[in-house]
Amino acid sequence: MSNYEEFVDLNYKPKKTDVIASFKVKVPRWENPLRAYGAVASESSIGTWSENKKMYSRHVQKVAAKVFQIEKNGWIKIAYPEEHFEFGNMPQILASIAGNVFGMKAVDSLRLQDIQFTENLVKSFKGPKFGIKGVKKIFNVKRPLLISVPKPKVGMTTEEHAKVGYDIWTGGLDLLKDDENLAGQKFNPFYKRVKLSLKMRDKAEKETGEKKSYLINVTSNSYKELEKRVKFVSEHGGEYAMIDIITAGWLAVSSLRDLSKDYNVAIHAHRAMHAAFDRKKDHGISMLVIAKIARLLGVDQLHIGTAGLGKLEGGRNFVLKLKREISSDVFEEGFHNHKNLQGSYVNEDSKMHTLSQNWYGKKPVLPVSSGGLHPLLLYGVMDVLGTDIGLQLGGGIHGHPKGSHAGAKAARKVVDSYMEGKSIEEAIKESKELKQAYEKWGFKKTR
Repeated sequence: MSNYEEFVDLNYKPKKTDVIASFKVKVPRWENPLRAYGAVASESSIGTWSENKKMYSRHVQKVAAKVFQIEKNGWIKIAYPEEHFEFGNMPQILASIAGNVFGMKAVDSLRLQDIQFTENLVKSFKGPKFGIKGVKKIFNVKRPLLISVPKPKVGMTTEEHAKVGYDIWTGGLDLLKDDENLAGQKFNPFYKRVKLSLKMRDKAEKETGEKKSYLINVTSNSYKELEKRVKFVSEHGGEYAMIDIITAGWLAVSSLRDLSKDYNVAIHAHRAMHAAFDRKKDHGISMLVIAKIARLLGVDQLHIGTAGLGKLEGGRNFVLKLKREISSDVFEEGFHNHKNLQGSYVNEDSKMHTLSQNWYGKKPVLPVSSGGLHPLLLYGVMDVLGTDIGLQLGGGIHGHPKGSHAGAKAARKVVDSYMEGKSIEEAIKESKELKQAYEKWGFKKTR
């Protein structure tokens, strides 16, 4: 049988060219902990269950992973020589670090909490084309971007969908957004929806004098169709392509980043299905890992949650961590030793078992707070996450007693008042639409 303990070396000092992964391992009662920890490093690099003399060849050992740190409660850190990976190939990287290891009998459960990527690997990915500054330049605003998804999310006709867009745009929102499961269904075909919605967008721009846009879901079943949809959006004056990053897969995200250069569209990343990986804290892959991958591959906007104020699971501290990770473009306080390095540097957090990361000049991603928000919750979200964010409201706009247009006006009033330094009480007094929203929802969190 393979000696998994050989993959544990607590005297090993990681090199700058090592990728570091933070795992939490729950060891079965019958298993030796060192063997279980070593099994994770073995299976995610060069090992196998049986003895293999070739495994001990010098050139093979050069790419072997090593457990170099063991902490309380099964937390370990593993170092992977960067030569183990194909640069710029995220599917291959994850097939190693997050592949078969999750199904091994040697572990009862396994949590991949974070990955620290090396300089060479970071630079092998394109990163965002627009980033926060580029996205905000499209709209020429300093405040948060305001976004809404038509509700019900599927089932409406194209005409109904486009009318909702017109209502929220003229009510003061910036972006209409497809939801994750609206693509090209018969009741609302993709190409018809693009043309009609952008036509209504143009009408709203003329009436309001403000820039408006549309987050169009280009998620599809092939690269050929993906490119066809992105090209169509660009040719009809769209500035964005939206993709379901997890259900579409990392190859599709990387391909869309290539297309974004050719067709000059920003990428909005929807994270549908992420909780299947990250909700159980002792097993799966954390949202932090997903977010870092999304930044490397080059999305411009990414959903991060509501810091506990909305309907989706995700506490304040972890959502703040996600925001810092994807939107950092300066060195964090306390890392003066790194100030001469190119790019931004995010601190290690030993309590969360997350790792430091230098982004080597990769543009920051605009964090989008979404999931069960209504206008009266927005002050709280901005207090926690700041104003370099997107605020996405669905039911909190369309559930307004007077309809979508009024809901949009209420949300815009909140954001404008916040930016002007007014209290939420002042804002309610000044806006009948916001007062109506308050009478319906108050300050209640959703669930």
